[in-house]
Amino acid sequence: MNSSYDLLFLLKRAGYLREDAPKFWWPNVGEFEVLIGAILTQQSRWENVEKSLENLRSKELLSLEGIVSTNETVLADLIKASGFYNQKAKRLKLLSQHILTDFGDFESFKASVDREWLLSQKGVGEETADSILCYGCKREVMVVDAYTNRLLRAFGYEFESYGELQEWLVSGIESNYSKITKLYDEDIDLFTIFSRFHGKIVEFVKCHKGASLKTKIENL
Repeated sequence: MNSSYDLLFLLKRAGYLREDAPKFWWPNVGEFEVLIGAILTQQSRWENVEKSLENLRSKELLSLEGIVSTNETVLADLIKASGFYNQKAKRLKLLSQHILTDFGDFESFKASVDREWLLSQKGVGEETADSILCYGCKREVMVVDAYTNRLLRAFGYEFESYGELQEWLVSGIESNYSKITKLYDEDIDLFTIFSRFHGKIVEFVKCHKGASLKTKIENL
């Protein structure tokens, strides 16, 4: 495997994403609940995040205004399944308040926010910021996470930083864009490629926990 394009090719040939996965992998892309999920999934399993999101949905709180208007203690109880719920409730409230103050509403936030603003917010690191930009704002951003690191290490790739790994992934895709359009047999934008590529990586690694990832992917 010489580039991220090679990895994308292998994962697509193997049937990732699953047929029942959302088009852009993350559920409800472009909605405010993506931002909530990006915070809640920190140090938590997605299955637990879904429980928290369902609790918020049942109370009609999956909105910017809903989070801001909810008592922090009540919010913490609703997201308890995601762990670190007191801390996450505080950070969700603060982030939502800052969005209202600086952008006015979620649609304006999606159109105008940049990575620097997100990284200046309490509890928002690089992975969370990029998840929000990609899946919440539908930007052409490649998300890097622990699954990505694990898979690339299996092939002997070592990166000194999040940014270095992200750059490697992006350059392989951008330099092979014409091949990718043929692979999908359609004009496909970078947002769709990056969102689905990240999803393919996560699904593959999750399906092969405890296995030799290099052996598995070489046998695809």
